[in-house]
Amino acid sequence: MKKFRTEDWIVTFLSIPLIILIGYAGLLPNGGPKIPETLATWHDWLSIGIFFAIALVMLFVGNKLLGRPLRGLLASFIVIFIIALAAQWVAKLEAVKYYGFEAVFFSVLFGLIIRNAFRVPEWLKPAIQGEFFIKIGVICLGATVLFSDVMKSGFAGLIQANLVILVVWFFAYFLARKLKVERASAMTLASGVSICGVSACITAAGVAGTDKRQLSYIISLVLIIVVPMIYLMPWLAEMVVPMLSNDPVIQSEITGAWIGGTIDTTSGVGASSEMAGDLAQRTAIVVKATQNVLIGVVAFFIAIYLSARSEVSDSKVRPSFVGVVWDKFPKFILGFVVASAIFSILQNQGLLTLNDSGKIIETSVAKTFSTFFFSLSFVCIGMDTRLKDIISRENRKLLFSFIGAQVFNIVVTLFIAWLMFGIVKPALWPTHHDTTHIEVTK
Repeated sequence: MKKFRTEDWIVTFLSIPLIILIGYAGLLPNGGPKIPETLATWHDWLSIGIFFAIALVMLFVGNKLLGRPLRGLLASFIVIFIIALAAQWVAKLEAVKYYGFEAVFFSVLFGLIIRNAFRVPEWLKPAIQGEFFIKIGVICLGATVLFSDVMKSGFAGLIQANLVILVVWFFAYFLARKLKVERASAMTLASGVSICGVSACITAAGVAGTDKRQLSYIISLVLIIVVPMIYLMPWLAEMVVPMLSNDPVIQSEITGAWIGGTIDTTSGVGASSEMAGDLAQRTAIVVKATQNVLIGVVAFFIAIYLSARSEVSDSKVRPSFVGVVWDKFPKFILGFVVASAIFSILQNQGLLTLNDSGKIIETSVAKTFSTFFFSLSFVCIGMDTRLKDIISRENRKLLFSFIGAQVFNIVVTLFIAWLMFGIVKPALWPTHHDTTHIEVTK
């Protein structure tokens, strides 16, 4: 049983009741708990109470099972919860959503201000457990990744997503390593650039064991650079894409695929592609969703790679490959994969519930919990990070790596989008040009 007394296993077991609750979200009043935008009604306070109670119970039980001290945990958690809640509220402001900033950015920012402008007192430290909250958030994220999302983009979108991730990931990793970036950070950066920004960074960092300060810096890069890209990509598409095709439908699909494959946050993709028209936005969102699905696949292969490279040569008896992989594999990723499989099966069986907007209630609630736990974790990371560390020479290497990888991403994704939506798809399905009820241009 001692093998199960690790943070990975305990977090995975503690997440089971939460995943069950998410599975029944369609039966809950108002589609389950949501982060309220105000505290004007009793339902708003009830939702806040639900999030507070769930996170507090998981933290207390987890610390008890891990043998960590419980003294002072409540007071410390209350402060961290309030800060994370404030970050969630700020991220819900219309102006903030338009510019693509997400709750985790403000969580890090608020934590950094407290850590660097003031001083973190001793009584506030017991609940500063960023990795614990991150792992719960990753497992909840698994419930939002449905296998059917891959098929929505069809053959062209699926191939593009795989090609972009494969080519961009290895280039970003190669560039970062050439610039002397540490292996785990290079993997995290490559995942953020090639897949879907924040969620991919967090998941890859959990698998690769990235230093939390460097993870905070990479997240900040993702969320800051996405702002100019929201406006840059439609402008570039308007200039470049007409050179590749005269067909307005193909132009819109290439534009959408280009935006969806290069901008690192889903909210940023939505804001940017909206400027290019309905068809471009639909293509962009679907391509982005397909890339999001592949978070778990990339994380799995990172774990396999790192496990296989485990330092076993010092042992006289060399363990089997499978044994090494199992011992070193981050067990909370199993929670991610299982949650994804369960909710994909439920969707296939028609057991998930749609709201009035046509969105799946259960996955929406899972996304809310995932974002909430990510906010808690990044408040902790911010409180544990000194700005002197962020502007160090090592982080400058991360900056140069990220910018270089993003420029490469823009170029290669344009080529792949043109290849798949400008050549392959029209050749295989020449009748796809039915644009009835679709606004091609804005």
